[in-house]
Amino acid sequence: MSRAAGGYAPRAIVIPALTGLAFLILPLAALVARVQWTSFFDDVTSETARSALLLSLGTGLVATLICILVGVPLALVIARSGPRVAAVLRAAVTIPLVLPPMVGGVALLYLFGRAGWLGGLSLSFSTPAVVLAQSFVALPFLVLAVEGAVRTSGVEYERTAAALGASRWTILRRITIPLAAPGIVAGVVLCFARAIGEFGATSLFAGNRPGVTQTMPLAIYTAFNGAGVSQGAAVALALLLLAAAIAVLLLVRGWRPGSVR
Repeated sequence: MSRAAGGYAPRAIVIPALTGLAFLILPLAALVARVQWTSFFDDVTSETARSALLLSLGTGLVATLICILVGVPLALVIARSGPRVAAVLRAAVTIPLVLPPMVGGVALLYLFGRAGWLGGLSLSFSTPAVVLAQSFVALPFLVLAVEGAVRTSGVEYERTAAALGASRWTILRRITIPLAAPGIVAGVVLCFARAIGEFGATSLFAGNRPGVTQTMPLAIYTAFNGAGVSQGAAVALALLLLAAAIAVLLLVRGWRPGSVR
């Protein structure tokens, strides 16, 4: 490799770089090492573990669908707004990313809880509450990914289509969405991964009822606090979440524009 290809960074930075990499990888390696492979299948197919797994996947899919229905239009509006309006909207969308998840759960509770603004809907501490909590924390991942893809694609093709007489809906369906497809897929995958891994907002707003609101992260937390599924099942479920995260990274990389096939 030539010096130009390798860059001109000082070689001394390799040591702290490897230290940082080890800090990220070694805990995951320790997790994998604690998996009891002889009972792995039994752990992940136990009644409580299976219930938490199916609930996470089911609510995660519904939350992702909700995020698609409202997030893609929101991303389009941000991408096609003026700089000031786009900055304000983007900042509002980013808030759940920097907000502690527990605070998000409290906010949802004050909106949808029994004493909240929309308390009459009776959504708190129910399965729909899990979906709402997951949607709240996962929506920004989808919106920001799609908004970036739409903005990067530009408006030249859209202007050409409009000049040729294409309607707005035709332009959206035949030009805007196809050009932004890699970003949309990446956003959807990241959104789903964030949804099934949600813990903080779900625990406060939906609770931790087995079979009703106890998702995989909550089952793992409960097990390590001496209740619910066994710690072996908790480690097995944690490994499943880790595998899901790796699959997400691979899918996002595969759909990223310019990725190596």
